[in-house]
Amino acid sequence: MGKGGKGEAAPAAVAGGEGENMAAWLVAKDTLKIMPFKLPPLGTYDVRVRMKAVGICGSDVHYLKEMRIAHFVVKEPMVIGHECAGIIEEVGGGVKHLAVGDRVALEPGISCWRCRHCKGGRYNLCDDMKFFATPPYHGSLADQIVHPGDLCFKLPDNVSLEEGAMCEPLSVGVHACRRAEVGAEKNVLIMGAGPIGLVTMLSARAFGAPRIVIADVDEHRLSVAKSLGADAAVKVSTSTEDLAGEIELIQAAMGGDIDVSLDCAGFSKTMSTALEATRPGGRVCLVGMGHNEMTVPLTSAAIREVDVVGIFRYKDTWPLCLDFLRSGKIDVKPLITHRFGFSQSEVEEAFEVSARGRDAIKVMFNL
Repeated sequence: MGKGGKGEAAPAAVAGGEGENMAAWLVAKDTLKIMPFKLPPLGTYDVRVRMKAVGICGSDVHYLKEMRIAHFVVKEPMVIGHECAGIIEEVGGGVKHLAVGDRVALEPGISCWRCRHCKGGRYNLCDDMKFFATPPYHGSLADQIVHPGDLCFKLPDNVSLEEGAMCEPLSVGVHACRRAEVGAEKNVLIMGAGPIGLVTMLSARAFGAPRIVIADVDEHRLSVAKSLGADAAVKVSTSTEDLAGEIELIQAAMGGDIDVSLDCAGFSKTMSTALEATRPGGRVCLVGMGHNEMTVPLTSAAIREVDVVGIFRYKDTWPLCLDFLRSGKIDVKPLITHRFGFSQSEVEEAFEVSARGRDAIKVMFNL
């Protein structure tokens, strides 16, 4: 991509005479091909980055399987990927805070900075957002990309490029904890122990939550959550008939009030559990997007003055994420369970592993 660019697969000479710039293109349902990717011109405030670490997100897999997410439809070949970090290879004349050779994590969304949302500081809600691998804009699973310098964040010396790429999913957890007002006096329930549930759990702990209970349908995911520091893990079912009993189990596992619940799955049942389990006057944050429409006990929540908030991506999270990683308050390394190189066969295998789930949490490309 670079600057939200829309491009075509075409011969792509890389600056410096290094040969073609190659990228992983989503060309049809269940079909990825490594093909040339032409970079846009380097603008005054842009940088050219050689990608070194790119993670696979659930949204990448969804686009591969369905060619769409909600109203975002892949109508022509698109470069995939948005969780990324790399090394600066060239800087525009107006970029003063970065230099060639710097290792950086990239924030993947380019907002307009003119609309009321951007001017009000909530740029993640920008209607004109150009986001990596959200059609029609290309992503970052490529040898090199061009991106605005102010969306590239220099990595501390003790933070690896893989950890830098993990700032993107971690940002979801950080933004959710901010919206949910997680803090040192807030006991937290997390519904869902997938990758986003796990980074949200790690974020909640870094924000000071004294006790965290996590619930999921999968025993393996719960065991991972426990190993990462969850105080208690509760196995639940997908049946609404079990709802009342499971809420009792969750509340007992907490051993006190549930002040904040973060639903990282986003289904009718998980949201109903969160709303009913949270104490009067507490807060529920919907993070996951499993269902577009839900049937949930809103009236019951309203009369208990349970506040309900949502999130969309994140805003201004990379500096805090990098500080959490630098200080050791958050360790994302155990989440990276599978690693692949950047070849046609490895790209195909990596997406198959990520789509299967099972013991895969975060699948990472090393370029």
